[in-house]
Amino acid sequence: MNFAKLGASAAIKLSAPLKSVSSLTINISILESLLLHCQNVKHFCQIFSQMVSTGLIKDTYAASRILKFSADSPFIGISCTEKIFGHIENPNCFSINTVMRVYVHHNMPQNSIFLYKLTLRDNLCVDNFTYPILFQASILRCSVFEGRELHSHVFKRGFGSDVYVCNTLINMYGVCGNMGDARKVFDESHVRDLVSWNSILAGYVQAGNVVEAMIIYAQMPERNVIASNSMIVLLGRCGMVDEACRLFNEMGRRDLVSWTALISCHEQNGLYKEALDLFLQMISIGITVDEVVVVTVLSACAHLLVLDTGKSVHGVVIKVGFESYVNFQNALIHMYSCCGDLNSARNMFESSSHLDQISWNSIIAGYVKCGSVEKARALFDSMPEKDCVSWTTMISGYAQNDHFSEALALFQEMLYGHIEPDEITLVSVLSACAHLTEFEQGKWIHAYIGNKGLKVNIILGTTLIDMYMKCGYTKNAMEVFYGMEDRGVSSWNALIHGLAMNGEVQRSLETFEEMKKCGVTPNEVTFLAVLGACRHMGMVDEGRHYFDSMVKLYNIEPNSKHYGCMVDLLGRAGLLCEAEKLIQSMPMAPDVPTWGALLGACIKHGDSEMGKRVGKKLIELQPHHDGFHVILSNIYASKGNWDNAGDVRGLMMQQGVVKTPGCSMIEADGNCS
Repeated sequence: MNFAKLGASAAIKLSAPLKSVSSLTINISILESLLLHCQNVKHFCQIFSQMVSTGLIKDTYAASRILKFSADSPFIGISCTEKIFGHIENPNCFSINTVMRVYVHHNMPQNSIFLYKLTLRDNLCVDNFTYPILFQASILRCSVFEGRELHSHVFKRGFGSDVYVCNTLINMYGVCGNMGDARKVFDESHVRDLVSWNSILAGYVQAGNVVEAMIIYAQMPERNVIASNSMIVLLGRCGMVDEACRLFNEMGRRDLVSWTALISCHEQNGLYKEALDLFLQMISIGITVDEVVVVTVLSACAHLLVLDTGKSVHGVVIKVGFESYVNFQNALIHMYSCCGDLNSARNMFESSSHLDQISWNSIIAGYVKCGSVEKARALFDSMPEKDCVSWTTMISGYAQNDHFSEALALFQEMLYGHIEPDEITLVSVLSACAHLTEFEQGKWIHAYIGNKGLKVNIILGTTLIDMYMKCGYTKNAMEVFYGMEDRGVSSWNALIHGLAMNGEVQRSLETFEEMKKCGVTPNEVTFLAVLGACRHMGMVDEGRHYFDSMVKLYNIEPNSKHYGCMVDLLGRAGLLCEAEKLIQSMPMAPDVPTWGALLGACIKHGDSEMGKRVGKKLIELQPHHDGFHVILSNIYASKGNWDNAGDVRGLMMQQGVVKTPGCSMIEADGNCS
């Protein structure tokens, strides 16, 4: 049998003539003893050479025995296994399966399939252990077509009723996402064991099919821990936390995976405190932690910004002894970075002996979050290799810290480096374009999205609308909006606010009415945009109506920004007393912008008495704000009250408040002067 095509085995030779292992003729008993004590490649090659020279290699059992040893041994390479297999004149099922299994184990599934074809060509035997190996090879090759072909061979060769073959066939279809065929095999199986039920359940869990998974789980004759753990994982992914907790509480026996699944369920659904409570409960009953649950718990700590708890988890891991695991170290770097402890994050980063892409991205994100964009950029530039996440983290960092020009420049570098940006990258770049009113750049990115066939989802679409609106191109923004398949409340908000910002107030309010007709419930941001539109046009009655409807119709409590908007609306209309009463009725302490809006109205309408009261209030809130001092001084001076005006100027000097001089800038040919 010629297996030279399987790889480089024909060109690979075991160590050349070697000394005989024993002067005695080797036999099965001696072979077993020699293999039992074999601990290095040199000794193994001596044994194999002796078998070849004595002819023992022709013995099927002896050949399969040394082949199995070679396949299982950590110090013998796959080339040696191929060489031994090539010496077997009449390999049996066991030998063939052994080599197929080695190929699958070494991620060489195509060789397993090729060997199977050679086996069929030479009419060699296959058995019920052959096809499960081949199904695993099909999974690695992501080839459902190949799996179906093997499925037909199973029935032709009479293995269709073998429970082991059927179980691996169900698993193959499930992993490849073909649950229709997986269910058909399951339903037609004459014999089902616990593995059969777990396999079909695992397929539905992977597919995210809660309904079918729950039906299978309910029908299981015996629900073991594996099945229950799988269901908790699925329920967690689907946001069904209460159902996951109920199932967990009903379990007769729980293991570490059960606890990990439930903790992950809470963490995935934003219930971070509950996840930490479960972890503490797990520790208290003596269950040993592993890397997976610790990484989940550290993520919860990062979201809650509980640095001390994160440090305690770090201490637990040091005691257990897997602190050198790269996933754990990355989770620690992320936790320390999120909690603002960059010294600890940097120490973890620099002391790690197994840095990967996630390690670099995490530490860069930490510096970005803390506003240290220069240090983040220095790390970014020193990265040995950058992926899309690396570029996006740095670009987003620039945008979030108001370095918009740098964000656009780095985006250009990213494109020149032939790195494909993802949705998050494009959102950050469009945000930078909006702040810089870089219409042409934003329009180019919009065209890029279309050329690449990217779907304009809610986040990307909303960012495009915002960019066009801030650049003054309302028509383009509306084209994006009405071209979106899915529109969230944020998309409507961006359109309503953008139209009002560009002076199209009537259309803005009409869009708000259209939003309600479409069944989209407005939120606090919506009303901020609507009240802003009313303020622009001085629509007092409409503003009062929308402000009152927040609580009456939508149960939305106005915040300080809503009150500030109404105060500005009333103040501009000259309704100063009503505006002041509204401030006094606020359930929260009025902020500086709210008082500032009223002060501006007082100056506009010449109400110096109220202006004095409001001016004094603003100076109390911000004693070092030069503008408020100057305005109050001017109000006194306008009424001829020079003593009080001088007192305010004297207070400025006493508190070290200096009036900022005004300046003008002119831009010409990209230069400011």
